[in-house]
Amino acid sequence: MSVAQLVPETWELTGDDARETLLRTGRRQLLRDAFVRLRASDGFSHARSLAFVISLLLVQGVILLVGLAAALGDTDVSATIVRSINEAAPGPAGRALTDAVFHAYRTGTSGQYFVLVVVGLTALVTGATLMGQMERALNRLYGIEQDRAPVQKYARATLLALTAGVLAVFAFSAFALGHGIGQGIGDSTATSIWRVVRWPLALALMTASIALLFRWSPNRHQPAWSWLAWGSTISVLLWSAVTLVLGLFFQASTTFSTTYGPLAGMVALLLWALLSSIAILFGAAVAVQLEAVRSGAAAPRDETKDAGEPGRGASALARTA
Repeated sequence: MSVAQLVPETWELTGDDARETLLRTGRRQLLRDAFVRLRASDGFSHARSLAFVISLLLVQGVILLVGLAAALGDTDVSATIVRSINEAAPGPAGRALTDAVFHAYRTGTSGQYFVLVVVGLTALVTGATLMGQMERALNRLYGIEQDRAPVQKYARATLLALTAGVLAVFAFSAFALGHGIGQGIGDSTATSIWRVVRWPLALALMTASIALLFRWSPNRHQPAWSWLAWGSTISVLLWSAVTLVLGLFFQASTTFSTTYGPLAGMVALLLWALLSSIAILFGAAVAVQLEAVRSGAAAPRDETKDAGEPGRGASALARTA
């Protein structure tokens, strides 16, 4: 149960209001309160749920793309994907995905189109499930206990999977798989341009994806895009740092694969997905807390809810004594 303080709707806010509120509150105080709000909304449990679905969706997406390319006889696409995954971070996760690629390639070349249709449908269902979980996580950050009705929730989740989800996939591809994709272009000039362009492109796509989620996922009337930009920017920066640091760690580590053996790829993939989910939700918590301060409900925790939970009443009374 979320014990985060309910944030009143202040949809008339603008980017200038966000800047003034940030200066008045202080960056350190805002980040501390955002972390408290993340914990109060059970954000780390939501991050674990998101990580599982993200890992599943990533594997399904790779299988679908390679299978379609193989069915159409385009071996260059499959080779580029394999090369990109092998060069991507985290490394052990790349080996796990490479195994899925070879299986998908055999499926596509053998003409098993029904299998590819099933994979496509399950990937869409997984994407909608991911966005539905994202709505729940963001609602709890805002102190909202009730999600939308199931039909409305998953209709919107499907639409977000086809928009924000696709943007996030392109961002991840440009960021983590970009070097391998550049080598597969074949033209030296285009490759040189791609090496420069892919970094700002990945950041722009990921920022747009997260901004869409922050604006349309919660079950409330959200403020202007410029107001949500602060939180989405933090999410993108943290996600980028997670991807880079884990990539460097797995490339430099000589004991990770030995420790986890055949499970190293899946462990690495789940770890990346978990830290990425935490990064995105923390950025959301910053955006929520910033709006909470502006609306006059700055306390990140709702002490009345906290006192009502079993085992927490005494601690809440002790804090107010």
